[in-house]
Amino acid sequence: MSNFVTAATAATEEMREIFPATPLLRNDYLSNRFAADIWLKREDLSPVRSYKIRGAFNAMRKRMAAVPGQRHFVCASAGNHAQGVAYACRHFGVQGTIFMPVTTPQQKIMKTRSFGGAFVTIRLVGDFFDQSLAAAQAHCQQENAHFLSPFDDDDVIEGQASVAVEMMAQMGHAPDMVILPVGGGGLSAGVTRYLRESGAATSLRYVEPLGGASLKAALAAGWPVTLDKVDSFVDGASVARMGARTFAQLQHVAPDHVLIAPENRICITMLDMLNVEGIVLEPAGALSLDVLPELAAQIAGKSVICLTSGGNFDFERLPEVKERAMRHAGTKKYLILRLPQRPGALRDFLETLGPEDDIARFEYLKKTARNFGTVLIGIETAQPENFQSLFARMRAAGFTFSDITEDDVIAGFVI
Repeated sequence: MSNFVTAATAATEEMREIFPATPLLRNDYLSNRFAADIWLKREDLSPVRSYKIRGAFNAMRKRMAAVPGQRHFVCASAGNHAQGVAYACRHFGVQGTIFMPVTTPQQKIMKTRSFGGAFVTIRLVGDFFDQSLAAAQAHCQQENAHFLSPFDDDDVIEGQASVAVEMMAQMGHAPDMVILPVGGGGLSAGVTRYLRESGAATSLRYVEPLGGASLKAALAAGWPVTLDKVDSFVDGASVARMGARTFAQLQHVAPDHVLIAPENRICITMLDMLNVEGIVLEPAGALSLDVLPELAAQIAGKSVICLTSGGNFDFERLPEVKERAMRHAGTKKYLILRLPQRPGALRDFLETLGPEDDIARFEYLKKTARNFGTVLIGIETAQPENFQSLFARMRAAGFTFSDITEDDVIAGFVI
C-alpha cells in the first residue's frame, strides 16, 4: 500500500470527527435509462453541501500538527471552498479570514458566515476573484497566516481523495468506471491517485464545462496554461488555470477521456434531476451526470459511479437555468422581427403561430413613425421542429426576421 493511500485513509478516519461518510446511492432512474448500474456519490449531502470541506479540513489539520502555533488561516473564495474553510475553522477553534469579491451574492456570504460563526471574518475586496486572491495572499504575509489553496495543495488533494476511500468501502469492490467533475483539479487528482495506487481496475472519465476546460488545455500544451476567457456560469468548476500539483497527477490522462459539457446542456441535466429525482445540484455538481448520454455505449451493463460534487444552488438562478435549458433543447428562440407599421400587421403575425407556440416576450425596440418597427420576440414551443414550420409560415406571410438566439453579442444587449 502506497504512502498516499495510507495517508488518505487516515485522513478519512479523522473526518469522522465532523461528518459521516456521504452516501453512495444507486440511482434506479439513471440505471434504467442507460442500462447500467449507476451510483451517485452524494457530495451534495456533506455538511456544507460540497466536497470542499474535505480538503480544507485535512489541510488545516495537518498544518496545525506541523506548526502547533498556527491559529490563523486565510482563503480566497466566493463559493464552496469558503464554506468548507469556515466550517473547519469553527471545528478547530481557529481564526479564519475569508476574502470574497464585492460582487459575491449575499446568500453565499451569509452561508459562509453561518458556518464559521465568530471564528471567521469575511472581507469583500475587488470586483473579480483575482483581486480577492491577491488581497488574501498579501494579508497572509502581513499577519503570518497560512493560505489555504482551494485545490493546488498536496494536503487538499489528499483530503479530497477521501471521496475515493469512502466509495470503495461503500461499494465493496472497484467499479468499472468513475466519472469526475474537474475544476482546479483537486478532487480529480486525489481520486485518480488513490484509485491508481490502490490497484483498482477502474476506468476514469473527466468532465469540464465548455467555458472552463483548463485540463483539456493543459493536456494539449503539456503543462497548465491560462485560458483567455472563462464562462463563470459553472462557478464551482470554471477555473482559468488548473494547479501545477493537480496537473502532475493528471498529466497522463488520455485526452479523449476528458469530456466537455456545454453550459446550457448542463441546465437540462440540472432540471432533469430536480424534476424527476428531487435532487438539487449546482451546475458543477451536475457535470458527471451530463455526459452519461455520450457514454451510453461504453457504460451499458457496467457499474458506474458519478460524483455529484455540490448542491449549493441559489434558486434565484432557476429562471436562468430554465431559459438556458430551453434554448439548448431548441424549444425557445429569440427573433428580431421587422413589423410593418399598419393596422392588422400584428394580427397577421399572430396568425402564423402554431397551436404549440407561445409568445414569452414581445418588446418594441424602437418606436418611430416609419413604415416598419423593430420588435424583439421570445417564442416558446413544445417541440424544436415546430420552429421550422413557423419560420416557413412567417416567410410566406412576407415577414422579415433574424434569429438571434445563438448570437451572444446581440443577445447580450437585447435579451
